[in-house]
Amino acid sequence: MRTFGMGALTTGVCVVALAVPAQAQAQEQEYNIPAGSLRSALDAFGRQSGKPIIYKVDEIQGLRSRGFRGTATPQAVLDAILAGTVFTARIDRSGAVAIVKAGNDIDTPSSQNDSDNVGAPAEILVTGSRIRGSQSPSPTVVFSAEQIHEEGFQDLGELIRSVPQNFGGGQNPGVGSGATTNGGNLVNQNLTGGSALNLRGLGPDATLTLLNGRRLSYTGFFQGVDISAIPLEAVQRVDIVPDGASAIYGSDAVGGVGNVILKRDFSGLTVGALYGGATDGGLTTEEYDATAGLRWSSGGIIATFKHSNSDPIFTDQRDYTADVLRPTTIYSGNDLDSGLVSAHQSLSDAVTLHVDAMHTERNLRTNLGYPTVYYQNENDTKTTFVAPGVEFSLKNGWRIALDASWSRDKVEYRQSTVTIATGDTRISEGCYCNESRVYELGVEGPLLRLPAGTARLAAGAGYRTLDFETLSYTRGTVVYDKHQNAKFAYAELNLPLISPEQAIPGLHRLTLTAAVRGEDYDTFGTVATPKFGVILDPSDDFTLRGTWGRSFKAPTLYQLAQTPIGYLYSASALGGTQFPADATVLMAYGGNPDLKPERARTWTASLGYHPSAVPGLEAEVTYFDVNYTDRVLVPIADLTHPLLDDTYSDFIDYAPTEADKAAIVSRQTFYNIAGTTYDSSKVVGILYNDYTNAARWKARGIDVSGSYAFQMAESRLALRASLSWLDSAKQNSAGQPAIDLSGTIYNPAEWRSRAGGVWTLGGLGVSVFGNYTSSVTNVLATGDREETGSFLTFDATIRYKTGDAQGLLSGLEFTLSAQNLFDRTPPLNTVSSSIVLPYDSTNYSGVGRYVSASISKHF
Repeated sequence: MRTFGMGALTTGVCVVALAVPAQAQAQEQEYNIPAGSLRSALDAFGRQSGKPIIYKVDEIQGLRSRGFRGTATPQAVLDAILAGTVFTARIDRSGAVAIVKAGNDIDTPSSQNDSDNVGAPAEILVTGSRIRGSQSPSPTVVFSAEQIHEEGFQDLGELIRSVPQNFGGGQNPGVGSGATTNGGNLVNQNLTGGSALNLRGLGPDATLTLLNGRRLSYTGFFQGVDISAIPLEAVQRVDIVPDGASAIYGSDAVGGVGNVILKRDFSGLTVGALYGGATDGGLTTEEYDATAGLRWSSGGIIATFKHSNSDPIFTDQRDYTADVLRPTTIYSGNDLDSGLVSAHQSLSDAVTLHVDAMHTERNLRTNLGYPTVYYQNENDTKTTFVAPGVEFSLKNGWRIALDASWSRDKVEYRQSTVTIATGDTRISEGCYCNESRVYELGVEGPLLRLPAGTARLAAGAGYRTLDFETLSYTRGTVVYDKHQNAKFAYAELNLPLISPEQAIPGLHRLTLTAAVRGEDYDTFGTVATPKFGVILDPSDDFTLRGTWGRSFKAPTLYQLAQTPIGYLYSASALGGTQFPADATVLMAYGGNPDLKPERARTWTASLGYHPSAVPGLEAEVTYFDVNYTDRVLVPIADLTHPLLDDTYSDFIDYAPTEADKAAIVSRQTFYNIAGTTYDSSKVVGILYNDYTNAARWKARGIDVSGSYAFQMAESRLALRASLSWLDSAKQNSAGQPAIDLSGTIYNPAEWRSRAGGVWTLGGLGVSVFGNYTSSVTNVLATGDREETGSFLTFDATIRYKTGDAQGLLSGLEFTLSAQNLFDRTPPLNTVSSSIVLPYDSTNYSGVGRYVSASISKHF
């Protein structure tokens, strides 16, 4: 006998309910569905929407849902409730809802009589797993579109910079001069004006960024992805998995994965505008956007376009940077045009086509002052992404997916070097050009029936190509050109061993997961990465999760192909005061074609608390540990005084032979910076500073998160908090002492947190959030240690939505937002040069208070 559940309703009642008007299906309304069991979430939806809802109790038993809070259409709410499961919602013309396994039908009267009008099942995307309906054992941070708007984020770059597990170093628009010195990383450069994820501070090249589960092309030469170029208006949610995931996704997923999931369906037209700026001057911003969509019985399409432009902030616009040589920018100005289209079409119940496409163009303007010259940099970045695919749903529950993607990123730079005394200008122009192609065939489905549920398997194989070239327009030459091919295959297994229906005391649910992926590169060979996970629910109120795995990152094409360069320095210029005044040193710098992949061992352990007695309350604490070896680095990152620093001794040869010296001088490019003629007899050492596999990084820490949402008479209050403690260190080579990273300048702070709440009453919403970043230590040239202050700021947002008001007032939304509401100055530190910003721009913002106002209307 088939058993259905719909609160107290039966199938017969569903037939009576078919008189609900069809046009009511698309109306938006407020929902407050707490996370918990899937059954309770579906029942709550039925009560709040007033729609008949039908499901099989035995099929959804033991499954959980993230719930939903906010204003949306019924279909959008159901998609959110069912995200991460094998189920989809089908709404017929009457408004009746049937919860069915994706690709299958349910034999209700509505589905039999109106099958032609049933919407296509929503695509199921689970970040951190390829198994449909699985719950990932890795910790996952989820930001819904509603939450992003509630908290006043202007783009996805602002969102990721607020995440405690993420580090603001690497490619980000606020990273300023000096961030590569004094222990900072060479990747701390603002090349494009974009924003790249940098989980755990392991580097933007060690965090994988996906769009609808597909790779995007790298940007620039330090291998990151600009997440802020993705139009926020097209985003359904953002998943961040701060755990190694190479067994699922391959290279780069060492620190974790960020997955931007697009809205699948959108009906109507929404236009919006925003104006904002820093109250202390600069960063005047204008934005205009339009989003249009259409949904039909077997598919849908959404298209969005966004234009924004912002002015830079210069050092003379802030008192605390007035001594920095002008003209130097604190925060880069840029113009951005971004367009995106996403569409899906079911050709039949068994075949679905889908495509995502995006094109962005960004213009960046920065300036950097020096005593005798200043630099004007203007970079134009153009990114194109196209990802078509087809999915076949078989009657036995298996699915076959064939996907492809092509992405190209061109960063065309123009650097003008202006001599201050004469005004003479020297121009250098060129391009950092990246291109990637991925082809993949995957299958997923039920493997065998176990007492606790169905074991599921996902497997697949594919081919990936990468191209990187650096062009010099000034010289009309190709500086370097590198190509890489990789074949890959993967498999993932999900085994439910214990379910609630078995009624085992102390064991509510137990699931084991296992995954493995192998990749074969034409540049360095093969690498295999496994991962194992466990999910244990002692009761319905607690969840224990754990993971152990290995991840890797292939060396970047820039690291492999960079031009080999030789330098001649005065020994005293590099701290060699112990040598004669006319002593010199040579330095080797450049790429290394013999680099190996970086490798990491990661593990996590999490405890989640979601008491059924307190609906809406959730909390989780996670311990993580990363052991990252064979890191590719330029071993001597700081050339201020390397000859005085014992940590660099493994990379300095103080007794070079004549052949060793000749090898450096005869490199493809040689620069004499010593100010004297090269004399081999004056050379007292060679610094070997080519890219090499030498470093070991270790990172461990604790993440804590919690949320509680509840009704207060006619209003609702949602409280949210997250905190991350990080302890990380590095060794430049074996045998060298560990050097602290976390808590030191231009590296991640030890403590970061964000906490606040959102209060809503009808169409009015108010949010207030605090952001805390702990102090960092600055090592002065004298060797003394200086500790900066910590940084506490507050953000506030007020939103008002007119909802279903009549006429021109319907569908309006007004937003007023302020970041750093009390205009806090970043903690200052001592600098040894007037070209360096006097604060850590990777951890603290120099913008000050930023206020914006926006309006949008939905037609």
